[in-house]
Amino acid sequence: MLKVLVVEDEEMIRRGIVLAVDWAALDCVVVGEASNGLEALEAVERLAPSLIITDLKMPQMDGIEMLRQLREQGNNAYVIILTAYDSFTYAQSALRLGAVDFLLKPFHDGDLERAVTALRRRMGSAAGAERPEGVLPGLKKGDKSKYVLEAMDYIGEHYSDPNISIGAIAQHLGLSEGHLSHTFKKETDYTLLNYLTRYRIHKAMELLRDCRVKVYEVAERVGYRDITYFSATFKKLAGMSPSEYQDTCR
Repeated sequence: MLKVLVVEDEEMIRRGIVLAVDWAALDCVVVGEASNGLEALEAVERLAPSLIITDLKMPQMDGIEMLRQLREQGNNAYVIILTAYDSFTYAQSALRLGAVDFLLKPFHDGDLERAVTALRRRMGSAAGAERPEGVLPGLKKGDKSKYVLEAMDYIGEHYSDPNISIGAIAQHLGLSEGHLSHTFKKETDYTLLNYLTRYRIHKAMELLRDCRVKVYEVAERVGYRDITYFSATFKKLAGMSPSEYQDTCR
């Protein structure tokens, strides 16, 4: 049974992960929670989790620094990253430090369960095999290719452009649309458009926490010209309308 530590500074998201997932069905048990990297380091020492599910951007100590310190201490717990902050540098750093998967917030019901199940499959295929020093099972060199990471980085820089397209991203990277789309889906389980949508909605959630900002302004700032379409997309991913979400932040 995998012992799970959940590290997330947003209490609503953290409690949702702890309470909404059927951990027993995944042969897992949540042994602790932390709201930042510093709390997580103490919890790891006390609870010895085998799987850490962590946000990247957190106060006091972010997920990358926490992971770096854990690896320096010789801790080889599996790590699944929860983030929309997928800059090339962040993604590279997490991979170098042994993150085995990424999930983009807000994620759909079942996404986290599928990530844990995929990790268990990789663990099973690696069982009994000799493991190189410092390499976690399931983490292959180039697990996320240069082009996929650069596509994520491009989206992070241009998500507010309503005209962003797969063609523009592919042209920027010097690839065909078909090759980029196939590679991105194969390595992330997201289509490029699905990834872009999730990134935009996560950014919208950040903006909506400022109650002074109007919903139509948020829609424009994350690349949507049609506020009705934006609201429908937001509700599909977040489970509530933009206005309802903003009310929860008051």
